[in-house]
Amino acid sequence: MQSAGSGWGNGLLGVIIFSGSLPATRVAVGGFSALFLTSARAVIAALIGIAVLFLLRQERPERKDLASLAIVSVGVVVGFPLLTALALQHITSAHSIVFIGLLPLSTAVFAVLRGGERPKPLFWLFAILGSATVVGFALSSDGSASLTGDLLMVAAIVLCGLGYAEGAALSRRLGGWQVISWALLLALPLTVPVVALTWPPAWSGVDVPAWIGLAYVSVFSMFVGFIFWYRGLAIGGIASVGQLQQLQPFFGLALAGFLLHEPVAWSMIAATALVVVCVFFARKFA
Repeated sequence: MQSAGSGWGNGLLGVIIFSGSLPATRVAVGGFSALFLTSARAVIAALIGIAVLFLLRQERPERKDLASLAIVSVGVVVGFPLLTALALQHITSAHSIVFIGLLPLSTAVFAVLRGGERPKPLFWLFAILGSATVVGFALSSDGSASLTGDLLMVAAIVLCGLGYAEGAALSRRLGGWQVISWALLLALPLTVPVVALTWPPAWSGVDVPAWIGLAYVSVFSMFVGFIFWYRGLAIGGIASVGQLQQLQPFFGLALAGFLLHEPVAWSMIAATALVVVCVFFARKFA
């Protein structure tokens, strides 16, 4: 029970930190290209991770871990940030946030495929119901929908769920912050050249909010959040604690509405509320 409580506590902290990711990305793409933002945030976070690995004298991962670390890199270091940045050029962050409701289902599926977990049948019923609610909202006409943006968000969710499950399983042996640090380091041969190729021709056009957005997604979304999130998934169960991601739309919609002054339709709030009910029962039967 203590481990489960600790897992949920760490997971909740991770969710709160991740809640600012899409609003911050929405602000940052106003000053940077999607490719530069994706690669720059990964490089900045990698420098932090390398420094911590060096200062704490962490041992290198074993060769058998490289494939899993590569999956984490593709899923959460490159795939999710890039696809969401591209999606946010077509949709608002408030609209995109509701897609996070699909993440627990995606994570749970990969928890079975990659983590060896076996949730109860009723878990899948409520997980699928929550996800169906999100899809129904996405297909509704809320004034900010875009087929391109929606498809990019769905692809981002699939890759993110894979990266979460793979990283959580690996965190049981290596530790949460170690996994994201090594995954960021592994991605450097790709992210550094992309930063160089997409370097902005002039910095004068980049406003302060864009810099703040870049700083947030680099330090918190790309590194600090994963310390708590991977630890929570590893000790509390990937499928179970992963359901906490259903709460992220609440926090994210609040940030989008109050900080970015984006319209938050009642349909968004209603869809999110129904999803939270589903996650409550999914957690009960996990």
